[in-house]
Amino acid sequence: MTTTTVTNFRKNVYSMVENTIRFNEPVSIITKDGNAVMISEEEYLGMLETLYLTSVPEMKEKLLDGLHTSLDDTLPEEEVEW
Repeated sequence: MTTTTVTNFRKNVYSMVENTIRFNEPVSIITKDGNAVMISEEEYLGMLETLYLTSVPEMKEKLLDGLHTSLDDTLPEEEVEW
């Protein structure tokens, strides 16, 4: 995560926003009243999706089971019916 002061952020806002979008690199912006974090829309939407999926009853367990499933125990992509 890149860290910068609000003054430096104002001076370089365009390049910092572009880098955040291009590389999904969050920016921590430090001010005297507190800090803020800028993230890309893609990262933000991914976080919202993760929060939603983990809020669905039993979904968290299903996702964890999937993480621990060997690829040998799954169907090839061509055989999956979407």
